[in-house]
Amino acid sequence: MMAMAAIAVLMTSCDEHKDFIDTSMHVGDVLTTDGDVLRYYDYEKSGKEAIGVVFHVNQDGTKGEGRGYAVYLWDKEGLAYADTVSISQKTGTDTEAYDGNANTYAMMENTGVGSPLADAVFPMWKMGQSAFIPSVAEMRLLKQYKQEINPIIIRCGGDVLPDIAEECWYWTSTGVEGQEEYKAWLYSLQSGAIHETPKDQPHKARPIISIRY
Repeated sequence: MMAMAAIAVLMTSCDEHKDFIDTSMHVGDVLTTDGDVLRYYDYEKSGKEAIGVVFHVNQDGTKGEGRGYAVYLWDKEGLAYADTVSISQKTGTDTEAYDGNANTYAMMENTGVGSPLADAVFPMWKMGQSAFIPSVAEMRLLKQYKQEINPIIIRCGGDVLPDIAEECWYWTSTGVEGQEEYKAWLYSLQSGAIHETPKDQPHKARPIISIRY
């Protein structure tokens, strides 16, 4: 009888409700300057400084690098992709590739031509992550979750990802195949269109940050 009672107690305890803390990363989480990823309500209580909002979780490792991506809270305005044209910066041209980090590094490293855009973006994040100019494919991921993350961006004091056609064009780091020395793609966060553009023209960019830890 005592053995049966013990089993009954064990079964009862197994059936009891337990609250488990969800520590996984989600779209809409806030990335802080010290590298933490927090739910917005936890961020509000933390006293920490926000730097980005998570828009992509790399669950199966097939889209992008690391654990996922956060979009930087603010635009980088009026920067040229390159300070001159006619010199290859050895960036990728595949519009399906998640290679913005590698592209941005190539833009900054190239000694034959300067990149005001890469110089402004690449060094800005130090917490074991990488900040970079997204590729066309990475901008598509950002557009997919734009409406979901815009309210969090606004609450954090960032620049809204626009729907207005005149304000929606952003540099990508993807070069135009066959014209790599002269042009790269702009991406519309309003329509998803891409537009080949001379690299020495100034346009805005929206950096993203890879989350590795």
